[in-house]
Amino acid sequence: MTEPVHSSVHSVVHSVVHSIVREVFGPGASVPFSSRLPGGASRETWALDVLDGDERHELILRLDSPGAALEAGGSLASEAVLMRAAAEAGVPVPRVVAARGAEVSVPPTVAAGEPYILMTRVAGETIPRRILRDEAYARARHRLAAQCGEALAAIHRMPLSALPPVPAAEDPLRQWRDVLDQIGEPHPVFELAFRRLAATRPAAARRTVVHGDFRNGNLIVGPEGIRAVLDWELAHAGDPVEDLGWLCVKAWRFGSPLPVGGFGDYDDLVSAYEKAGGQPVDRDALRWWETFGVLKWGVICVMQTMRHLRGGARSVELAAIGRRVCENEWDLLRLLG
Repeated sequence: MTEPVHSSVHSVVHSVVHSIVREVFGPGASVPFSSRLPGGASRETWALDVLDGDERHELILRLDSPGAALEAGGSLASEAVLMRAAAEAGVPVPRVVAARGAEVSVPPTVAAGEPYILMTRVAGETIPRRILRDEAYARARHRLAAQCGEALAAIHRMPLSALPPVPAAEDPLRQWRDVLDQIGEPHPVFELAFRRLAATRPAAARRTVVHGDFRNGNLIVGPEGIRAVLDWELAHAGDPVEDLGWLCVKAWRFGSPLPVGGFGDYDDLVSAYEKAGGQPVDRDALRWWETFGVLKWGVICVMQTMRHLRGGARSVELAAIGRRVCENEWDLLRLLG
């Protein structure tokens, strides 16, 4: 019985894809190629080729999985607004061709329906181990840390009004402290890190748009360097150094000794960030946010393995992520000195 249900759902989604294309490009548009990309539980991502007369468009379509629209529609709309604001600020992002959701409907002629974002498909690599090892990206690797600094400076120039109208985020240290408490698992190294970070917290210089997940793996890279910044779902208002510190978390180095994404040094990142218009970066604050990022990722790893062990979602992948908790504990001890 499972196969007919799966086929039926796939047929419905495929019909939605074609309907969106006709709404955006007109009834004469066709879709000679479409392929669902892997990943995503509450959302689906499709690669599409659209023929509009003699013009061919290579696109990416993101839409809610069946039944998830109420849960994620607003976020899809917010992401489209953020990506447009990012492009205006000079951040390399895919161009949003059309979007629809709780907060946005472009073009306005599109009737109400499933939330989606339709954007240009940017060629390039996103898999970090290929970016860090393949000869095709050898020239790019020397430029990536500086390009990340430039992209982050542009992100932090974006107007706060581009963010969705949600209540101000609570203290991030308190937030993750509460998460660990709710899990109910003893982790003395994490306890030590929370206490040390609380005692050494730097003063926030300013409040900007923060991407929230700017790292190796969320960048499209070509032989010349960064082509696009992806995954804006976690964007929020906060201390801009949070983004720089997250990029330097050891987990995103993928085995490389270089501290910035596995491809560069702190000086490359910071000097390019400041030269591109970012405010001067206090190195102690950068280390604090890097340490916070390692702690945050460690707590996330605990969360993931508990989902597996407690039966919320039995998954080899979640169990494997849980095995990395000890790596984060070691990294924290090193950072805390």
